[in-house]
Amino acid sequence: MARSMRKKEVYVLNNIFGIDLGTSTIKIYNKSTDSTMVEKNMIAIQNKKNVLAYGDDAYDMYEKAPSNIKVTYPLNNGVIADINNMETLVRLFITDEMKGNVKPADYYIAIPYDITEVEKRAFTDLIHDSGVKAKKVHVVYKAVADGLGMDVDVKNSNGVLVVNVGYDTTEISVLSLGGIVLSKLIKVGGRKFDESIRSAIRKEYSLIIGSKTSENVKKELRNLEKEGKPAVVYGRDIVTGLPIEREIPTDIINNALVENFDNILDNVKATLERTPPELAADIYRNGLYLTGGASQVCHLAQRLSNGCGLNVNISEEPVESVTLGLSKIIKDEQYKSLAIVEGSGK
Repeated sequence: MARSMRKKEVYVLNNIFGIDLGTSTIKIYNKSTDSTMVEKNMIAIQNKKNVLAYGDDAYDMYEKAPSNIKVTYPLNNGVIADINNMETLVRLFITDEMKGNVKPADYYIAIPYDITEVEKRAFTDLIHDSGVKAKKVHVVYKAVADGLGMDVDVKNSNGVLVVNVGYDTTEISVLSLGGIVLSKLIKVGGRKFDESIRSAIRKEYSLIIGSKTSENVKKELRNLEKEGKPAVVYGRDIVTGLPIEREIPTDIINNALVENFDNILDNVKATLERTPPELAADIYRNGLYLTGGASQVCHLAQRLSNGCGLNVNISEEPVESVTLGLSKIIKDEQYKSLAIVEGSGK
C-alpha cells in the first residue's frame, strides 16, 4: 500500500508543464518526459464550429483553405485575442502530451511583463478554464525565463539586457536580482519583417507573394548570401494576374528589413538610456542577450551590436529559450522563487 502511494506521489510530482504561448508557436515543456513540444499556435475551424486541424497541421492549410475553413492565430501582439480557440488549443496539446488521459497537474506559464493586469490575468484564467485539471498555475515573466534559458544567473545583482524578438512583438528587458527593472514590449517582429519583404517585392516587381513565401525568404537569407544566390519566389503578377516565378536579389530583401531593425535598435537605446548607471555598467561588460524565433534573421544581431556598441550573445535555442528557463524553474529548487503562484483552479 505504502509503495503504491509513493509511486502515485512521484507520478503526480512529475505532472508539471511549462507553457510559452507565442503568437506563431506554442512551446510546452513536459517534466515527465523532460522534453519540449514545439508546434504552430494555429487552429483550423470548419463551418465555424468543428476543429479540423491544429498546430503544424493547421499551418499547412494556412492561406490555402476554402471560405468555410478559417485558419487563425488565437494570439495577437503577445496577448490572447481569441480566448475560446486558445483554450481549445491548450486542451488539445495537453491531452496529446498526456497521451489522451488528462490528469491533475501544475502549470508554469510565461507571460510578457509590459501588458495590462487584465491581459496578465487572461493567461492564468486560460489555463484554469481549458479543462486541463490545473491544480496550481504559476506565472513566470518571459524575460526572466529567457535569461535562465540562456544560462544567465538572473538571481544575482548583475544587470542583464534581454531582447526577445518574436513573431508579433519584441520584448526588451533589463533584469537584476531575479526581477525586471525595466521592460518594453513593441509591436515589431517576424510578421513585420515578412510584411516588409512582401511590400518591397510588390513595389519593385509588381508581384504579390504569400506570407509563407516571405517567411521562407527571410529564413533562407543567410544561406542565400553565403552562396551568392538570389531568392526564387512564386507569386501572382499584378499586371497579368497570372502565377509567375521570379528571382529576387538579396539586397532588396536586406533593404526591406532595415527599417524594422532600426525600430528595435531605437527602442533598445531608449531602454538603455533609462537604465540605472550601475546596471548599465554590467550590461556593457556582459553584452546584450538576443533570443526569440525572429532573432535569427540575417544582419539583425550585427546591426544591434553596431548601433548600441554592445557585444550580442545569441541564444543557441532561440525558439525554446523560454521553455528551457521554465524547465529550470520546475526542476531546480533554487529558482522556484522566480515563479508567482496564482492559486488553485476554479
